[in-house]
Amino acid sequence: MDRYFKRALPHPSLRTVITAGLGAFLAIAALSLLTTHANLLLLMAPFGASCVLLFSVPASPLSQPAHVVGGHVLATAVALALNALLPDTWWALALAVGLSIALMAALRLTHPPAGADPLVVFATDPGISFLLFPVLTGAVALVAIAALFHRVSGHEYPLKHG
Repeated sequence: MDRYFKRALPHPSLRTVITAGLGAFLAIAALSLLTTHANLLLLMAPFGASCVLLFSVPASPLSQPAHVVGGHVLATAVALALNALLPDTWWALALAVGLSIALMAALRLTHPPAGADPLVVFATDPGISFLLFPVLTGAVALVAIAALFHRVSGHEYPLKHG
């Protein structure tokens, strides 16, 4: 039973804790300010969860740019297609989530927060432009902000491969 309650993550340093919170604050603040003042929709709820990965565990494969951008775009595209083709039912929503996760896994673009994108699509019934604003543009902006933030704070992001 202990294995269900044991924390797998090591104790973070105070610097790590502050850096994670500050990075997420700055990223969401930037997207929010651009949404408000530039009249560009750049925010959606799953981006808050993306910030957890981008700023708390930037070395995770799931936090890398291809995963963040690709996962959100793929999951949203699947959801938009199924939302247009299928009735608004529980099983269509479940299919959108399941298919999105399966395709992210198959294409090696898994980004857990993107698993929530179909829920947003089915709840709000946005048009196809939702894929560009906020999904693609917002995800790219999050990655750019994370890259700049980690460079300034002395962390490697994105990871070098090979």
